[in-house]
Order: sequence, then structure tokens, then C-alpha cells
Amino acid sequence: MGVRIGVIGTGAIGQSHIERIETKLSRAEITAVTDVNQELAQHVAEHYTNGATVYADDTALIDAPEVDAILVTSWGPAHEASVLKAITAGKHVFCEKPLATTAEGCMRIVDAEMEHGSRLVQVGFMRRYDAGYVQLKEAVDQQQVGEPLFIRCVHRNAETPESYTTDMGIVDTFIHEIDVLHWLIDDEYVSVQVFFPRKTKHALPHLKDPQLVLLETKKGVLIQAEIFVNCTYGYDIQCEIIGEDGVAHLPDVAAVHLRSKGRVGSEILQDWKQRFATAYDVELQEFIDNISANRAATGPSAWDGYVASVTADASVLAQESGKKEAIKLHQKPSFYTGDKQGTEVTQ
Repeated sequence: MGVRIGVIGTGAIGQSHIERIETKLSRAEITAVTDVNQELAQHVAEHYTNGATVYADDTALIDAPEVDAILVTSWGPAHEASVLKAITAGKHVFCEKPLATTAEGCMRIVDAEMEHGSRLVQVGFMRRYDAGYVQLKEAVDQQQVGEPLFIRCVHRNAETPESYTTDMGIVDTFIHEIDVLHWLIDDEYVSVQVFFPRKTKHALPHLKDPQLVLLETKKGVLIQAEIFVNCTYGYDIQCEIIGEDGVAHLPDVAAVHLRSKGRVGSEILQDWKQRFATAYDVELQEFIDNISANRAATGPSAWDGYVASVTADASVLAQESGKKEAIKLHQKPSFYTGDKQGTEVTQ
């Protein structure tokens, strides 16, 4: 029997992960779902799973005997409570970002997990599983460009919905760079400043776009990050690490190179689902494999969720103040500095 997974939140990302687990991944099945919209949960159970049970709420689902592990894909403010309940039940839990909507909430999860005694929580920062970022990480770790000095990166979207606000440029968009960059160079952030250049004509009146984020790390690395969410031409992720002995670039996504109609070029992806589809597969398969082998979680941790939350909060403050703001983290617990392979889970 495979890992029996219960899903809390059956909206778009929940449905995507359910379909992924049911049709593409191995050693797992969806046995339970719940959502505040019970009709939606019932629809998803009937059309996306092989007869999953619909539960009234997250508590009932987490306590269900036919559920081995939890997938949290609900509304962000509900994440913390569900993750804490899963830890109390001693069940592995994969939580899409944010882990919690406040740094204090993330620390409550960190404390609960440490009290439990082994890592149960994996946060859905999928970029660490993207083949290009993995290659970039290997280049840095193997000192192929020497010690990193500064980083330039780009996060561009073709357009945004009317509901998108300036702070979401940080907490929904740049949050992925926040996580993956400190992982790439194994360093912590100490300060952040946000700049707003001339506003694009394509942004709605209430939105400041683009914006430029300048991060400084503990080791003195400077990171320049462009967030441009109405670039109009497509979804474009770039990263360049400049070291003492060379430069490492994030590889472009493989695409057919065309010579046609007097032009040379290739297609540009239009959304994040296409760009990181394989990374989602890999991260969830690792989550499942660890449970199958009775190993502790090895992906982005609750501590990583806390780091992202503190850094995002300081970045939003910097948006508002126009000043350099300090990023103040607690001392990283030794609990989160262990072996990548993980240890046996205590029940």
C-alpha cells in the first residue's frame, strides 16, 4: 500500500497536486480531502481521485486513520493551524507557501516540530527542485566560480489580475527568490532596501511596478532582484551569480530554436505552471519517498519558512519606508542543520 495522503484545500493548486499524485507520481494515493467549500471538495473527490473521503474540516481529516500524511493547499492564513495539528498528530505535512502569515506563526511551527523530535514539515518552495537551479547550486558548492560576490536575478510575469497589490510583489512573487537564493549560496540575509523606478504603463493604478530589491547577506554578498509583473511578453526567471573566478547563469528552459519568416528565435513560456511543472513533481515525490522510507523530511524546512517570512516582512517594510531595513533572525537551531538524508521519524 502506498502513502495515503489527505489534502486540505481543493482549489487550483490543490487540484494540480492531487492530479499529479494520482496520475504521475508513485507510491502514494489521495484518500481524503476537505475544503471550506464542501461542494468543491466533493467535486474534486469524485473527478480527481479514486474515491477519496470528503471530511468536514482539517481536524477530522488529520485525525482520520486512513490518512498517513497531509498536504496543505488551503488559503494562506489557514496554513499555520493545519500544520500544527498535523505535527500534534505525528504526521508528515507538506505545506504550500506561506508556512504561516507571520514570523511568529512560523516560529510556533518550528517550536512544535522540535518538541516532536524529528522533521515532519516540508514547505513548497519548488525552485530547489528545478533542474536549472540544482545545476546552479552544484556550480556554487563546487567553487566553479569562486566565492560569490553578488547576484543579479529577475522575476517577470506577463500580467497581473486586478487583485494583485504592491506588497504581493514580495509576499507572493519574490518570496521564491528569497528562499532559493539563500539556499544557493548558503548564507543569511541581514538587510533589504526596495526601489521603485518609473512605473510601467501596463500596471493598474493601485500597483507600483516594477520594483528593485537590494539584499545584503551576512557574508557580504549583494543581491539585486528585479520584480516586474506586467512585462507583457511572458514568464521569465533569470539568475546570475558573479563570483571571484567566474560567472554562473541559471540555464534557460529548453525550447525549440526556430528559423522562420525571416526571424530566429524560440517560444517564451507564459506562466509558472509550465516553467516549474517538473520541479513540482520532483519535490512531491521526495516528500512521498521520505515517508515510505520512514525518514524525516529533507526538503525546505519549517525554519526555511520562518526565514522567508522574516525577510518578506522586512522587504514590505522597506517598500513603505524607502529605507534600508534590518533583517533580524533568531539563531538557527541545530535541529535544522543535520544530515540532508534525514533520520528515522519518531512516532
